Amino acid sequence: MAERSTAAVDVADNSGDKPLAAKADEATTDGTAEAEDTKGASPENTENTDGGQKRSETVPASPDLHSGDKLAGRYRLEECVTRLDGFSSWRAVDEKLRRAVGVHLLPADHPRARSVLAAARSSALLGDPRFVQVLDAVEENDLVYVVHEWLPDATELTAVLAAGPMEAHDAYQLVSQLSQAMAAAHREGLSHLRLTPGAVLRSSTGQYRIRGLAVNAALRGIPAEHPLRTDTEAIGALLYAALTHRWPYGDDAHGLAGLPKGLGLIAPDQVRAGVHRGLSEIAMRALANDGATASRQEPPCTTPDELAKAVAAMPRILPPEPTFTAPPAYQRTTYQQGTYGRPSSHPSPAAQPVMAAPPAPLQSRTGRVLKWTVSALLIAALGLGSWQLAEALLDRAKGPDDTGVTEPNEDDKNKDDKPAPSAEPLDIAGATEFMPDGSGIKQRDAANTVDGDRGTRWVTPRYKGFANFGNLPQRKQGSGIIVDLGKVRDVSGVDVSMYRSGQTTTVSAAPPDATSPSTTADFDQQIVKRTVAGSTLKETLDKPVRTRYVLIHITELPSDGTGGYRGGITDISVLG
Repeated sequence: MAERSTAAVDVADNSGDKPLAAKADEATTDGTAEAEDTKGASPENTENTDGGQKRSETVPASPDLHSGDKLAGRYRLEECVTRLDGFSSWRAVDEKLRRAVGVHLLPADHPRARSVLAAARSSALLGDPRFVQVLDAVEENDLVYVVHEWLPDATELTAVLAAGPMEAHDAYQLVSQLSQAMAAAHREGLSHLRLTPGAVLRSSTGQYRIRGLAVNAALRGIPAEHPLRTDTEAIGALLYAALTHRWPYGDDAHGLAGLPKGLGLIAPDQVRAGVHRGLSEIAMRALANDGATASRQEPPCTTPDELAKAVAAMPRILPPEPTFTAPPAYQRTTYQQGTYGRPSSHPSPAAQPVMAAPPAPLQSRTGRVLKWTVSALLIAALGLGSWQLAEALLDRAKGPDDTGVTEPNEDDKNKDDKPAPSAEPLDIAGATEFMPDGSGIKQRDAANTVDGDRGTRWVTPRYKGFANFGNLPQRKQGSGIIVDLGKVRDVSGVDVSMYRSGQTTTVSAAPPDATSPSTTADFDQQIVKRTVAGSTLKETLDKPVRTRYVLIHITELPSDGTGGYRGGITDISVLG
């Protein structure tokens, strides 16, 4: 059930007269979502309704696929989590990379197929780790399918909100991270339009990730009439729900009760006692476009960028102080109490006789003289023995006619005259991105590292806050490039051109019998130990290793000079 909740596509209807963020998901227990007013209408019905609005487009039936079917020979469908409006969404397995993925499917003749493909490809180009990444978008065999990341360890915001209102620090992190992420997306011309609790995931480290950027709206045919205002109001609604445990509209939605009828939109700190005043004002400023009144005459926030700036201008809300329980009182053992496990007949400490501690050995004047005398004799004996041993070794090494000068023999002369064998670059069959946690960065650019062109490269996105790839859970083991030599070869070294100096890197090789290594444990032959690489990383081994696969593993990135961290690899040569 946990996997289903994190993978299911957020397919709620957001159209109608109410704000886009005010509607609820409509889903049956088997994962099949239905529009509220369809009354079981057939998908082919040309007058099908969509959340109370008429829709005249003809929607073909969703593709007739089943668990076990494969797409492109690699994506094996496992479980259908959504079937609605001519499209379906699945949990699947990428058999090539041995990881779970999510897949949206719809017929190629679906009226929204073209817009879904365009939205998926635009979202994939963003490459921002704060969004669930689109991995592939393909039209094939009368089908259009979009493959995206699957995060089974993350928790939907729907489940987080169901547990009750958030602490002020958690709500602050929510609105801060979401507004900054959506501001970055809008700068690239992308909007979400369906930013509901089901579209937000929280990792175990407290990082929030947004799924369905542009794609969810395209699947449901939601037009982008006011994208900036729509996404800003949606973030404000999520903050309102986090502070009050109520949905900020009259209808119940997303497992939360709505506001009482007839009251209108009231400030969060008037709904629940103890709500942080600053966050309450931020929520109202984000929802001001929907009739809310901005507190303290502050202007409303009409874009995610304005909302992010308003949050940044607040005094920072620190996490609550951890509570520590007092340790239990120290209990003396029966040995320390002097009873040896038997009840004492004299409980009072004053009645116990105090024994004087015996003096430490050799603390008298005679004892100190004796210690110094023994120490001096030992030092003298060691010095005399060492001098005699050194003299005997020198005499033995020289011999009777030795002048102390040795001539090199013929073997040594010949060996010095021979040039050392030079390592030559080996042919490389291909390169793939190293994804120990199953989540890729820029997989298509991996081939740029072995094409022999210094003008192409594999470069990571810009991470904020931490050198270890932003301290994101899916990047905790870093990333890098796996080089495939095509067959088992003798590898004597590597010559790697790095995108930027200062990257913490190791180079290792898989055993000769490895078939498709994908984790750090699969590469057990060390070529270059952990080091901070410069612009190049060169190493030549005294003894070659036998392998087919070589891993250049980056665990920490250098600063880019603007508060972020970024790295990459330009060119790789494997020497043999």
